[in-house]
Amino acid sequence: MAPRVLRAEERTPAPWKNGGGVTSEVAAHPEGAGLDDFAWRVSVAEVARGGPFSTFEGVDRNITVVQGPGMALTVDGDTHVLDAPHEPFAFPGDAATGCELLGGPIVDFNVMVRRSLMSARVRIERGPTSVRPCPGTRVLAVVLEGRAVLRRAAVSLGRFDAVLLRDEDNASFDVDGVLAVVTLTERPGLPGH
Repeated sequence: MAPRVLRAEERTPAPWKNGGGVTSEVAAHPEGAGLDDFAWRVSVAEVARGGPFSTFEGVDRNITVVQGPGMALTVDGDTHVLDAPHEPFAFPGDAATGCELLGGPIVDFNVMVRRSLMSARVRIERGPTSVRPCPGTRVLAVVLEGRAVLRRAAVSLGRFDAVLLRDEDNASFDVDGVLAVVTLTERPGLPGH
C-alpha cells in the first residue's frame, strides 16, 4: 500500500467554540471521527489568545509550538514555559490546563490519543530520515517548516503537508526544514488485534 499524502491546502479550518483560535485537522482515526470518538487525532492550531484548554477525558496530548513567541501552559497547577519552537511537550488531556501566550499569537502542532487505545511519540527531524512502521503502528510525518521530499515517490511536501504510513510502509525523507514524525501505536490487548 502506497503512503497517503495529505495536503495542507485541502483542509478546512474550523473556529474554536470560544473564539480563541482556529484548528485544521491533519488526520484522525477512525477517518471522520469527531472529538468524542477518535482513537487518535493530529491537528494544527492558530491560537489568537490564551485561556483554558478543553478537557479531554482519557486522552494524552502532545503539543509543539511551531510559530510565534510561545506560551506558558499551567497543567494541574504546574507551569511549563514553551518558548522554543519545535520542542514537543506531552501532558494529560484530562488535566486542568490553562494557556498564557508569551507576546502574541502562535501556531501549534497537536497530537491527541485515547490512552486506552493508543500511545504516541513525537520526534523532530531536521535532516534526511527514514521511517519504518511496525505492525500495529502508524506513522504520520508532517512538515512544520520548510520542505521535504518523500524519496521513493519523489513527492515534494510543503509546510503542513503530511504523509500517513502504515502496515510496514518504508519511507525515506530528505528534509530541508523541520519534519515532525508521529508514531501512533495500538495498545496491546485490543479486541481484534
